[in-house]
This record gives sequence, structure tokens and C-alpha cells, in this order.
Amino acid sequence: MDAYKKRALITGVTGQDGAFLAKLLLEKNYEVFGVVRRISTPNFWRLNHLGILDKITLVSADLTDVPSLSEAIRRTNPDEIYNMAAQSFVGSSFDQPIHSALTNGLGVLNIIEIVRNLKESVKIYLASTSELYGDSINLDGVQNEETPFKPNSPYALSKLYSHELARIYRKAYGMFVSAGILFNHESELRGLEFVTRKITNSVAKIKFGLQDELRLGNLEAKRDWGYAPDYMEVVWQILQYHKPDDFVIATNENHSVREFVEEAFKIAGLDWKLYVRVHAQHKRPYEVPYLKGDYSKAKRELGWKPKTSFKELVKLMVESDLNRWDNHLKGKIFSWDAPNHSENLNYLYRAKDL
Repeated sequence: MDAYKKRALITGVTGQDGAFLAKLLLEKNYEVFGVVRRISTPNFWRLNHLGILDKITLVSADLTDVPSLSEAIRRTNPDEIYNMAAQSFVGSSFDQPIHSALTNGLGVLNIIEIVRNLKESVKIYLASTSELYGDSINLDGVQNEETPFKPNSPYALSKLYSHELARIYRKAYGMFVSAGILFNHESELRGLEFVTRKITNSVAKIKFGLQDELRLGNLEAKRDWGYAPDYMEVVWQILQYHKPDDFVIATNENHSVREFVEEAFKIAGLDWKLYVRVHAQHKRPYEVPYLKGDYSKAKRELGWKPKTSFKELVKLMVESDLNRWDNHLKGKIFSWDAPNHSENLNYLYRAKDL
């Protein structure tokens, strides 16, 4: 008789984190189900790039649609649910605060309530965020599990609602609901709407003469940047821990946007000062100036620590984008978006006006 395979349901499976997590769980011999929204056009380029699209089972549901979500959970009968779905762009949350609240807040409540009524033994992971801290830091200049939350955006506020739900349902019902307070984590699969990918994609386009300048907002904002696949390893570990809990996942160091820009342009052999322009229109209404996470609890309790350094992360992302644009100019179809080449080109060219 075959050994029992754990079943995992991942919301947001087509995003950066969902795709890397699906790959990791497949390697751990899970049966993986991924939620895709019926009302949007699925973007499978990340799953294609990782070579796992045909290895997972896609189910149609929406976090804000209780019947569809309930049916997806009932049909897949998971042992673990990883909620990676969200309106995840801080800037957009100022333009779409209601959508952010419904998806990031009430969407998570829907998951937890469905599980409570169907199968309380399911373990639930909630993707929390360092944006919860806002301006709040400890006296030693870091943010950890004890640092007070002070959200600075509709996105962060919606995430605080879901983060507190984990605590409440643990205490009220004894449910296994854990949250990972992940600081910024990037990769070659990051969306172009995020500043790191905007920078590395622009560097590649400038290198090949396809773009003249890079427009940015606040160059002095500091972030704790890690590598997404490293972080997905500890996301899995959090649900294997002997009790539900919250964990800060970070690198315990931070770097400014300016440092990221300098490093990215240096890798491409360019002088960033010749191409970068600061524009007020790219600044957020209410910026989080400083994030630096203390992951000592995850190290102590889970034995985890980040593997990829800041410079290694920037190098990986820049070289990946240089390779993509080089392949494009040579008329090659990118493996990371096969078989739909046209969608890939649309994705790349979206960066034109960012």
C-alpha cells in the first residue's frame, strides 16, 4: 500500500510565493491543489517556469465568494491550507482600499470559518507582513513578534485584521492557525509592480537600449530583503511546528532602495546616477521608512536561517532579467512563460510606464 500523501491547498498559487511553495511541497511528496479565481484570467507563467503546472490540481474559487471557497475546501479535503492570496501591493491599496479589505481581511475570515465548520483539524497558514509595523520599532532598532503594530496603509490594516484572526481563533476554538510575519522577500519571479523587480527589469532594458531612465519615489526607504524560496521553506516548517504560533521571518539586516539601485546597476556595468530620476508621483501617501526584522525566534524554535545574502539576491534578479531580455531580442521564447509567448511579452512590456 502506498504511503499516505499529505494534501495541501494553496490560495494565490499563481503568485511568487504560491508557486515556490507549490514546488517545495511537491518535492516533499504532497498532493498539491491550487486555487485560481474564476473571474480573472489566470497567469500561469510562474508555474510554467518552475515546471510544475501539470503536477498540481487547480480548483476554481474566490476568497470573497463563500460558496465557491467552501466547495473547494470540501472537495480537496486538505490537511494543510496555505493562504498566499491577497491584494499584495501596498501602493494599490490606497487606490483600492475596499478591495484590499475584502480580500485580505474578510477573505481570510471566510477560510477560517469554513474550516471551523467543516474540518477543524486542518492546519492553516496565514501570510502576514512586515508592513504591520509601520513606524513601530524596538529600542534596538528591530521588529520582532513583540513589537507593537502600527499599520501605515490600507493594505497593512487589512493584513492586521487577518493576523489578529489567527490569534483569536487559536484562543477561542483551539484551531491550528499560524501566521508568518514575512519581511520583504523577492526573486526572479517577483511581479513588475514591486520596486525590486521594477528596478532589475529596468536595468536590463536600459542595458539593451530599450529604456532611457528609471523613475522611482523614495530612495531612502529601508527594507529587510530576503529570497522568496528561502522563506517558503520556513513557511512549511511553521505548519510542522508542534503548536500554532506567529513567527517573524527576515534577515536581520536592511538596505535602502538606493543601495538596491546601486547594486543592480553595478552588476550590469552601468552608473545608476545617469539613469535614475526621483519623481514625487511615485511616492506613497504614507511611507513606511524603516523595516528590519529579528528572526531569532524562528532560528531558535524552527532551526531556520536565511541562505541568500542581499548582494546574491540582487545579482540573481538582475542576471535573470538580463537573460530574459537577451532571449527576447534574439527571438527566443522564454521557458518561464511557455507555451504562451504573447502573454510573456505583454508582461515584460508592462514595465514601460512603471
